Amino acid sequence: MSLYTDYLNEIETRKEQGLHPKPIDDGALTQEIIAQIKDADNAHREDSLQFFIYNTLPGTTSAAGEKAKFLKEIILGDVSVPEISVDFAFELLSHMKGGPSVEVLLDIALGDNADLAAQAADVLKTQVFLYDADTDRIKAAFEAGNAVAKDLLESYAKAEFFTKLPEIDEEIEVVTYIAAEGDISTDLLSPGNQAHSRADRELHGKCMISETAQQEIEALKIKHPNARVMLIAEKGTMGVGSSRMSGVNNVALWTGKQASPYVPFVNFAPIVAGTNGISPIFLTTVGVTGGIGIDLKNWVKKVDEDGTPILNNDGNPILEQKYSVETGTILKINTKEKKLYNEAGDEELVSLDSSFTPQKLEFMKAGGSYAIVFGKKLQTFAAEALGVELKSAFAPSKEIHVDGQGLTAVEKIFNRNAVGVKSDKPLHAGSDVRVKVNIVGSQDTTGLMTMQELEAMAATVVSPIVDGAYQSGCHTASVWDLKAQANTPRLMKFMNDFGLVTGRDPKGVYHSMTDVIHKVLNDITVDDRAIIIGGDSHTRMSKGVAFGADSGTVALALATGEASMPIPESVKVTFKGKMADHMDFRDVVHATQAQMLEQHGDNVFQGRVIEVHIGTLMADQAFTFTDWTAEMKAKASVCISNDETLIGSLELAKSRIQIMIDKGMEHENGMLASLIAIADKRIAEIKSGEVPALTPDENAKYFAEVVVDLDQIVEPMIADPDVNNVDVSKRYTHDTIRPISFYKAEKKVDLGFVGSCMVHKGDIKIVAQMLRNLEKAEGSVEFKAPLVVTAPTYNIIDELKEEGDWEILQKYSGFEFDDAAPKTTARTEYENILYLERPGCNLCMGNQEKAAKGDTVLATSTRLFQGRVVADLPEKKGESLLGSTPVVVLSAILGRTPTLEEYKVAVEGIDLTKFAPPKQTPAGAKSLHF
Repeated sequence: MSLYTDYLNEIETRKEQGLHPKPIDDGALTQEIIAQIKDADNAHREDSLQFFIYNTLPGTTSAAGEKAKFLKEIILGDVSVPEISVDFAFELLSHMKGGPSVEVLLDIALGDNADLAAQAADVLKTQVFLYDADTDRIKAAFEAGNAVAKDLLESYAKAEFFTKLPEIDEEIEVVTYIAAEGDISTDLLSPGNQAHSRADRELHGKCMISETAQQEIEALKIKHPNARVMLIAEKGTMGVGSSRMSGVNNVALWTGKQASPYVPFVNFAPIVAGTNGISPIFLTTVGVTGGIGIDLKNWVKKVDEDGTPILNNDGNPILEQKYSVETGTILKINTKEKKLYNEAGDEELVSLDSSFTPQKLEFMKAGGSYAIVFGKKLQTFAAEALGVELKSAFAPSKEIHVDGQGLTAVEKIFNRNAVGVKSDKPLHAGSDVRVKVNIVGSQDTTGLMTMQELEAMAATVVSPIVDGAYQSGCHTASVWDLKAQANTPRLMKFMNDFGLVTGRDPKGVYHSMTDVIHKVLNDITVDDRAIIIGGDSHTRMSKGVAFGADSGTVALALATGEASMPIPESVKVTFKGKMADHMDFRDVVHATQAQMLEQHGDNVFQGRVIEVHIGTLMADQAFTFTDWTAEMKAKASVCISNDETLIGSLELAKSRIQIMIDKGMEHENGMLASLIAIADKRIAEIKSGEVPALTPDENAKYFAEVVVDLDQIVEPMIADPDVNNVDVSKRYTHDTIRPISFYKAEKKVDLGFVGSCMVHKGDIKIVAQMLRNLEKAEGSVEFKAPLVVTAPTYNIIDELKEEGDWEILQKYSGFEFDDAAPKTTARTEYENILYLERPGCNLCMGNQEKAAKGDTVLATSTRLFQGRVVADLPEKKGESLLGSTPVVVLSAILGRTPTLEEYKVAVEGIDLTKFAPPKQTPAGAKSLHF
């Protein structure tokens, strides 16, 4: 049976799902299609032409290679295809975005046929995805006296690939569609439980919001053919939780514009809005596609004569509506004036200055941020090759320097890694900066999309600028089902070939390591001044500064070793008082959120970097705080650690990296060994006093400061999704933090979950210690609710076995993971036993394992999203409450939330995660450690 016949069978299967033929990325199938096109009498010739022209993926896919080669044959006259003229062949090449297509165009442009060379050069002048091999060819031809090469360089030096693009419309008419009331998580736009389909854009698009919503959006488009649909989070923030490129892709698929007539289901330029704007990391993803993100500010706090917010009976500010954006409202965006107007255009509703910065306008004009990044590099290269002064065609980067003002920790990191800065003065928050990226992480449910992005931008190898790059297998670790078996090995092979260390070995030599990506990145970050980009919102390291990013930004970082963003503002968090013996550090995390809201009223963390002066906590424990900052809607976090603690964390990182090497995970490029060398260099710098641990300047300026009083933390706290709050916008946020006494020991718990990235080795040891204590007191332990325990890494399990803790866990477990026989189906029912699950994301991800519908789950996880860990029943909403490890364990044993006294008895003598604020630095000290 031929590949083409298989493809036809797949098409019939997709028809039953209401889907079109899947875009082609396979070169062997494309070869069969080309053979059928060449055969004038072939029964499949007409369909093959359609597939070749309109359904073959561009970039560096093997299909693109075959397509480019065939188009070259047509252009050179080696093959005649009546339906594809030479002009049309050049047009098709122009839409293929680099890689094989650029190679073909250069072959022709630098060839002997002058007419074809000129035509190829005209197409090349519109391309930006050129790599070293391409630019080296042009430069060599120019130096050899080739006139076409000189013409190309002169065009690139003027950035005609950008300047000749049409300007964006001055006025954009939009019709509103309210996706939901309150914060909209990216789980609504691209559910985690549908992660397996993200790379199949048409199929994945069917999971956005609901089928009803999709029908309503389509109806709006038909009713208002001249308007663009604007997706809105009413009384909330759009895109909280994660960057999720698949979410933006889905919004673009339903509301955006087609990027190319020859590439199916790739749309761009969506328009999204929220009463409280767009989540920062999601806004970055919107920029990747050249979209528009709008802060509507259509609801404001009602205030009294003194300007004080008026509160309702629940103590929440009363909101009043400035203007309506109910579904079906026609509004007008003026991109020149940067304002939102009513339908008539005679009433200004809100300023859109932040939506249309010079840089964002460039993204919109170019169809996305990638084209700008590559365009700037191409223009710089051409100017240097010609030996002329660079006259940038792009908006100058904003460079802000304030005389006499010191630098925050994040400002220091950005200044250290900045690229192409004009001023020799240090830059402050608000400056637009290109920065080197030191560590890049790709995770497995977004990795297939990162693959597509790398292929689309014609990248073939990780940038030499990147110190460490890792591809995880944690998000699909729970269930090795047919979807995982089909996708994961393909992903691992691609990424390993690209130059990444991979969690699973494509060659099957080393044991599959499904360790949680954030934990691995935390270990391979070996410099407190590093910049980390990861394909997950919880890319929040306890060393350096890390940013969760969409799959495309991850691809860009891998390909170029760079990222572009403004230097964020910072909020300083310090601590005072003493932590009570019976409290766990997780309660400090909850208290930070609660006390911040008490001190400031609004969430001052949103969109900013949390600079946390945590000093005395090792990297594993500090990660509990930094990981949580994603749920605080912060852009990132920076840990201020003292010298001694940082050295200890770096030594631990070295040992973990060595374990990876010992397990056979080292890449042939020597990446892991080089990370150990970087760590050694950093440790030497700290010990010598040459470069102490990162600290801010004393006169640094912060947007706000939060002081967490440890004395106020007297009982464990729970982050509650508050699913029945009458104000819908207050549900599923992380702002409702309650002490366990609130629940009066009456809150039934149906399932407990200790895992995965929010816990460290100490947490799993706490589980073991509690089992020993209760066994000693009661003779045995009985669970009145299931308890799922998922260690974040295999290292932790190995160490627990060596230290004797795994044995007690095994004693009470009714299930223990077996890598030799992994689960092939997801668990849907739980017994009242302990489950020891494979390292990975497990319940937190929601794409494989799931609690029973309507359950109340108490977890150490981070996610409160509706339907993420537990779905709703018609008669009862599922709840995912978040607490510390000891609270979760005790609640699973009791089947309910405990009293404070029950909790104190259960944890007596147990080594909980402790924290003491770092001592104040004496004047003149070189570092926090003295």
